[in-house]
Amino acid sequence: MFGKFSRRQFGKFAGLSALGAATAANAAQGEPAPAVDRHAPASFPKDFLWGTATSAYQIEGAVNEDGRGRSIWDTFAHTPGTIADHTTADRANDHYHRYKEDVGLIKALGVKAYRFSIAWPRIFPDGTGAPNPKGLDFYNRLIDELLAKGIEPYATLYHWDLPQALEDRVGGWRSSDTSKAFADYAGYVAERVSDRVKNIFTLNEAGRFLNFGYGWGIDAPGLKLPTGELNQARHHVALGHGLAVQAIRAHARPGTKVGPAENIAACVPVFDTPENVRAAEMATRELNAGLLGVMLEGKYADGFLAYSGKDAPKFTPEELKIIGAKNDFVGLNIYAPQFYIAASDQKPGWKVLPFPASFPHMNSEWLRVGPEVIYWAPRLAAKIWNLDTIYISENGTSSEDKIAADGQVYDLDRIMFLRNYLRQLQRATAEGVPVRGYFLWSLMDNFEWIFGFEKRFGLYHVDFETQKRTAKLSAAFYREVVVRNAIGA
Repeated sequence: MFGKFSRRQFGKFAGLSALGAATAANAAQGEPAPAVDRHAPASFPKDFLWGTATSAYQIEGAVNEDGRGRSIWDTFAHTPGTIADHTTADRANDHYHRYKEDVGLIKALGVKAYRFSIAWPRIFPDGTGAPNPKGLDFYNRLIDELLAKGIEPYATLYHWDLPQALEDRVGGWRSSDTSKAFADYAGYVAERVSDRVKNIFTLNEAGRFLNFGYGWGIDAPGLKLPTGELNQARHHVALGHGLAVQAIRAHARPGTKVGPAENIAACVPVFDTPENVRAAEMATRELNAGLLGVMLEGKYADGFLAYSGKDAPKFTPEELKIIGAKNDFVGLNIYAPQFYIAASDQKPGWKVLPFPASFPHMNSEWLRVGPEVIYWAPRLAAKIWNLDTIYISENGTSSEDKIAADGQVYDLDRIMFLRNYLRQLQRATAEGVPVRGYFLWSLMDNFEWIFGFEKRFGLYHVDFETQKRTAKLSAAFYREVVVRNAIGA
């Protein structure tokens, strides 16, 4: 499955690197190898859950098959000038037809969990009304195939593909009607899959799809709402999460667990002093108050309301109670440090430091390299909101990922990224931060939203013309981490 990079060979390469050329020469001559000072791999908790992740619109294709309705991303991607490489996800990875092959790729990684999203317009083509049985049939087949291969399904109900009909009819997330429709969809799906799916994420990265889609016109549906309207849409998304939690608890099998997956506004103390750590803690709460904070506290922080002023969302006490319904877990999508924080003797007691132009980044310019973020973000979140179960619901990086002359993909930069980030994650778990699992983004290259197919985040390279999947070197690396349940030096 991994071409020339079998586990045995991969270990051999790593061993030769550690021993050095002189040791290899001695071994070849039959001389005993000198003692080598090895750093023991840093282990994760014995029940740590390793997984990988994708989303429906980015991989499924088959946008006009089996009764699927149109989504806002179908509309947006077909609007000239919106996608960097002028592509759409009409076909994408053709996962809708190739899901068995792709489940085989997951199995080959050795992971025990797979986070996928369900396309709302496959289930309810018009957002509400009559469900589409063929849409749910696809996910039933996928879930059954995962379970047959010993892989636990983790379903996400909303990964940005809002039914276009709801956008047209009520204005999408600008209306609380969408919040209620989302709850109805959540309850319908949970009732039918929770006999096999025990963990359900409600919404993925509300901070991204709201700000980029409704505030800045960058993502679907391409709107630039005034701040007050954007904050009201933000409230409707939070309300949709709370109503979905209620619906899942009402319709799912007992024991089904539910929570959000959010790209937390990740704050890192500029260096580790009590003053800076406390400042980062305060900043984390304030900068996440409009979404993650209200979901976990059932109230808007005073600072958020004061800062918003006349643009603050309108809400009722009953809505806040719904939004604040207890979650069983929280997913944090963590890629890059968004803010480095220092203590300040001026209000509010912390300040954001500017990034220098020389700050290192990966193939995606926004993806600044700051491995310490995957230590600090869950540590601070767990303390602020008294969390006992956190999943890293996304982490990974894009890379140039060209196929070499020998047919392999030597994505050394991705391995560097993962090695350093996983070291910091292991540090967090060793100190008792309640991170229970990690979902690497992504299983395979896919349609990367506004970048089209230009940015590749996968462990498997995809030729989008032939649909051939090729394991990258990082796939072998990740498999070693999973097998060992540890990260080496």
